[in-house]
Amino acid sequence: MNKIVWTKHILSFILGVFFINVGIGHFIDPKWFEPIVPTILGDPTFWVLITGAMEIALGIGLIIPKTRKYSGLLMALFLIGVYWANLNMWINDVPLEGQTFATIWHILRLIGQILMIAIALWVGEWIPKRHVDEQ
Repeated sequence: MNKIVWTKHILSFILGVFFINVGIGHFIDPKWFEPIVPTILGDPTFWVLITGAMEIALGIGLIIPKTRKYSGLLMALFLIGVYWANLNMWINDVPLEGQTFATIWHILRLIGQILMIAIALWVGEWIPKRHVDEQ
């Protein structure tokens, strides 16, 4: 296996485990996640549990090479969809555990979200390879 293949396996594992861990957190402590759910969506517990289950499934799917392609795409779409909650937290200055966050924290979170989207698409091979023509 070449370095790129190993890098994709390693990043898939790291991102997959991260998502599984966060997804489990949605079930262990849903109240922690509930404040950032936009009120227009209704029952925040429902959305926290649904997104937690999706994170676990996507994390597992990213780790397994045979399901990585579609899990990578679905994870990217999921991250775009759930950013609404992060944006809600930023715009409405929603506190977590009684603490609000500075703008730089929200910007770093956005950068992290974009990075995770890029990694998910790359390991799922949705970002096309650049071909170097040899002459």
